[in-house]
Amino acid sequence: MLLKRIFGKTDEKVSILGFGAMRLPMMENDPTKIDEKTTINLIQHAIDQGVNFIDTAYPYGGFDMSQAGESEPLVGKALKNGYREKVNISTKLPTWLIETREDMDKYLNLQLQRLETDYIDFYLIHGITTSYWNKLKELGFEEFLDKAISEGKIKYAGFSFHDRIELFQEVVDHYDWSFCLIQYNYLDENYQAGRKGLEYAFNKGLGVAVMEPLRGGQITVNIPQEVRDTFNQAEFKRSPAEWALRWVWNHPEVSVVLSGMNNMDDLNENISIANEAQSNSLNENELKIISQAKIIFEEKLAVGCTGCGYCLPCPAGVNIPENFRKYNDYYLFGSPETKERFQFVYNISMLNGGQASACTECGQCEEHCTQGIPIIKELKNVKKLYE
Repeated sequence: MLLKRIFGKTDEKVSILGFGAMRLPMMENDPTKIDEKTTINLIQHAIDQGVNFIDTAYPYGGFDMSQAGESEPLVGKALKNGYREKVNISTKLPTWLIETREDMDKYLNLQLQRLETDYIDFYLIHGITTSYWNKLKELGFEEFLDKAISEGKIKYAGFSFHDRIELFQEVVDHYDWSFCLIQYNYLDENYQAGRKGLEYAFNKGLGVAVMEPLRGGQITVNIPQEVRDTFNQAEFKRSPAEWALRWVWNHPEVSVVLSGMNNMDDLNENISIANEAQSNSLNENELKIISQAKIIFEEKLAVGCTGCGYCLPCPAGVNIPENFRKYNDYYLFGSPETKERFQFVYNISMLNGGQASACTECGQCEEHCTQGIPIIKELKNVKKLYE
């Protein structure tokens, strides 16, 4: 049976595995073609197996942060025929589109329509950074959340976060939040809110949800052989995904981990892990093994991009996440002797455009990057390596 944990001061019992509906299944490996049937089947199967936390957002399932994506409507469709009553919906106010206090009501009402529901269980202020935070305070987001809760449009208010720990603590203390959503994995233990923020929020009574537990797949797919050898030293053999997920769930402060599961194999694997991943269940040797794997990764990764897509669309058409993925691939698995092969793969993947050399250095991407990556500088490095 899927394990559950109390979600902070809400006292709600949430499944420790949540379905993250940001990166949706595609047809023909084409990001412009969302596979609706597969998405709905995955969501409903997850719920049948005990998942009761579905996370989405206004732009998810889209390719332009200023436009509504397909995720919210697909979640709404998946939750018909009795599924809505079995789950908690989590979605987010599109912070970057808010110019007036009235905009907050407008987008919340639109999201209720898109999700085909009368209320949202967990509603977040999306992606708080210093600039967004100051604007939201000026516009009176506190009154908006209070009003939405009193009217029954949302049950609990929270926020997701992409900035420094000092701001995180300020945000936690500013309003009577019920929960928060932070990035946390064994490579990002001290990044953004990090462990310090996790413990700070938990001690303030907030439920803590975690995003990017697998770092966009970076710590599970095509990982270095040295990391595999390190994991194989353990008495109990686990997949890279299980090591990563169990490390996050090992923290008793974490209530729910959001995982993007685009196929049935990944979903079933995650559910199997979530059936037994108790807090404080990793022993000292296992934690040491994960620390060793972390060191190997840190020595090899060139760019800390998780592939979230917040930097898109690029006005010049640069496929920024794909450029960084191919760049990291070389540093993880390549060598001077194999450079030509990696260049060939890069050029094939960019046949329809999107090369690093198309960058005009407008800087729009860096304003949206949740990882604080100097994208312009790194794209020049990609160009130097591959073009």
